[in-house]
Amino acid sequence: MILEPKMRIHVEQRSNDCRASIPRSIRFGRHQVEVLEPLDHWYGPDYRYTKVRGHDGGLYILRFDEPHAEWALTMFKSARAQIGMA
Repeated sequence: MILEPKMRIHVEQRSNDCRASIPRSIRFGRHQVEVLEPLDHWYGPDYRYTKVRGHDGGLYILRFDEPHAEWALTMFKSARAQIGMA
C-alpha cells in the first residue's frame, strides 16, 4: 500500500456545544486562512476528517490523526477552480 504525502499544517481550534473541536484557522508556511464555516465531518477508527470553507473562498479537507494529535491538509480546491467548474 502506498500512502500519499500530506501537507503538515497548524490548526487553531474552538469547541462547539458538543465539545468537538472545530477548526478556526489554518496555517501552512506563511499563509493563514480563517475558517468561515465547517461544511462536513466524518470519522475513522483513529482519525477525523473535516471539510471547511476558508475566507479565501477555498474548500479544504483536513485530517486529524487523533493518536498523534496532528492535522494534515488532504485536499484543497481554490475558489477560482470552483467557479470554472460551475
